[in-house]
Amino acid sequence: MGARHEEEQLSPERKQDRPGDKPPKGPPKNKAEEVFENEPTEPEPELVPSERREVQRRTTVRAHVVHEAIRAEGEDELKRPPAALWWSGLAAGLSMGFSMATMGLLQAGLPDAPWAPLVSSFGYTTGFLIVILGRQQLFTENTLTVVLPLFHRRNWLTLRLVARLWFIVLVANLLGALIFALGAMLTNAFPNAVTDAFTAIGLHAIRGSFLDTFFGAVLAGWLIALMVWLMPSADTARVTIIVIITYVVALGGFAHIIAGSVETLFIMVSGEIGPMQYLWDFFLPTLTGNVIGGVALVATLNHAQVIAGSREDNDQGQDRKKRG
Repeated sequence: MGARHEEEQLSPERKQDRPGDKPPKGPPKNKAEEVFENEPTEPEPELVPSERREVQRRTTVRAHVVHEAIRAEGEDELKRPPAALWWSGLAAGLSMGFSMATMGLLQAGLPDAPWAPLVSSFGYTTGFLIVILGRQQLFTENTLTVVLPLFHRRNWLTLRLVARLWFIVLVANLLGALIFALGAMLTNAFPNAVTDAFTAIGLHAIRGSFLDTFFGAVLAGWLIALMVWLMPSADTARVTIIVIITYVVALGGFAHIIAGSVETLFIMVSGEIGPMQYLWDFFLPTLTGNVIGGVALVATLNHAQVIAGSREDNDQGQDRKKRG
């Protein structure tokens, strides 16, 4: 009788610690969780409410918050009417021409030295700054933003909306790039030294084989999509992130379907290459590589880590409810 009374007086925590008792159900805790929950710690400093808000503001944004911000933006883009997508995409294609223009201006004014590309490659960032800060539709950005809603919903309607947006934006971007290339070639807007630099830039863009261009385009698509992933948590560092990422793309010579199309379409309309050479040596490998880099390597992997983390959080939350 006394033993039974003693057993009833035991707390639930002590009962679980008794030999032979079964451990509580639920996912096992990892070592990090055990350390933070069980190890003794120093007393936490007392913070006033304003200091706690500052701590919360300075805490790094979690991956699932970034994921949801981009997914919400992607859903808004999918809801836009075709006309709005078209005109925004056309503006983006024209704006990307300023990447080639700024690179050509810098290259024409620099000596023929090994360090010259380190400076002229900064010009490549100009078009991206205009497009991203101006909220214009750029094809490679949409390999991430509108794909996340598709991964979330996984239905034919969302797939059709993604395909519609991709088609409209890509065609509009390319038309804008062609218009800029024609204007740069047919007018006297740029001096001969600069147009010669445009030609050199375009020839450099198709210098490699199909596979060389493809693998470079995968890296470009990966970097541009990563840049989009960084934007929600960038706050005041948006310009810095855009400049750094796109500068790396330019310095590495990685092919970008729109920025590179301005360069290669310029040498096409000036007669340096034919349309088939543009399609085979640049367009096809670059488009394929950018899509794979943006979708498979970034959208898929980042989506997977967020979903895996969310499932683990849900399992742990259910486990705590059961124990409570």
